[in-house]
Amino acid sequence: MENIPSCVSLTFLACVVATFGFIYFAIQHAGGRGSNVPIFFTTLCAIWVFVVSLLSIQGFFQDYHAWPPRLMVGLAILLALLILLMSLSGVRRFIAEMPITTLTYIHIIRVPVEIVLWWLFINGVVSEVMTFEGVNYDILSGISAPFAGLFLVGMKSKSRIAAIIWNLLALGLLINIVVRAIMATPYFYNPVQFDVPNLAVFYFPYILLPLFVVPGVLFCHVASLYKLIFITEDTED
Repeated sequence: MENIPSCVSLTFLACVVATFGFIYFAIQHAGGRGSNVPIFFTTLCAIWVFVVSLLSIQGFFQDYHAWPPRLMVGLAILLALLILLMSLSGVRRFIAEMPITTLTYIHIIRVPVEIVLWWLFINGVVSEVMTFEGVNYDILSGISAPFAGLFLVGMKSKSRIAAIIWNLLALGLLINIVVRAIMATPYFYNPVQFDVPNLAVFYFPYILLPLFVVPGVLFCHVASLYKLIFITEDTED
């Protein structure tokens, strides 16, 4: 990983900051003035990112023979947390106040993330399958996000059904690459399917892709679908 150009890492770190910023803005808007929720979120996310980054720098995730697989444990924790949060009525009421435009525009970050993955492929630390030159079409979600934000959930133009379909399609593209990325890790690597194993995500800062950026994007899809399907207001938050 020492041979990866610094611009790749810096670009990805910018994606991490942008992910945090979009979600923070949505939470701050929902919480309103005087709410402690944004501060709590900031602290919780900062601790999580710090711990994950520190463990990655120390080589914790690079023990591919540890059981249970350490990266998978991190993913399971975040998935369980998402399910827990969505099961709480208070959290769902809070999500209902989040601006859906923000929850949509966040997906723009998927464009630079895909460019980072392509750079990592060029440097031989991820498989071509995981890039837009392979079977990863997730970049389409990022390219279409501004249009979805403007014309499907925007202030002057709305289409609930189209917004639901867009979110489901974009979620499908996300699941497609996540599954392929997991199958390309050393845990499940099959040289017949992948030219090289997916190693980058076990190192800092790219560990934050599966353990922060992807869960953040997933949360925004879930929150958007919840608002579009179960919340019936016709006006934008």
